[in-house]
Amino acid sequence: MRIAHRNMGRLRVGTDLVRVADVGHSIELFGDRYLTRVYTPDELSTCRADGGWTVERLASRFAAKEAATKVLRPLDGLSYRSIEVTLDELGAPELVLHGAARRRAEALGLQDTSVSMSHEGEYAVAIVAAMFSSDNDPRNPQ
Repeated sequence: MRIAHRNMGRLRVGTDLVRVADVGHSIELFGDRYLTRVYTPDELSTCRADGGWTVERLASRFAAKEAATKVLRPLDGLSYRSIEVTLDELGAPELVLHGAARRRAEALGLQDTSVSMSHEGEYAVAIVAAMFSSDNDPRNPQ
């Protein structure tokens, strides 16, 4: 059952599941080229521990980028670096959009997002919930 209210925005949710080993394999194969193509300097800084990478944290951020892409549904694709996962003052993840991702979000009337990430064993997962303005239908962007 769909309930619509004139003053409410539209909600869209994206999710992604990533094998941690796949991210580790990409790092082994491509090294810095992979890391700098996918992650921002701040993300890389956040994911360092004991002189190395915490592959689980990188994998959960990769999943968040994919989940955000599913919410934005770009017409021509997006750079992974245009979707950044930062941490707020309490350590909770937040999305920051740059460049083409930001322009796409503005065109869709994006008002707010929420991201949740987790990793356990072999897998990392992320969910992105996004609220769009009611006057701009994200299914038919202008």
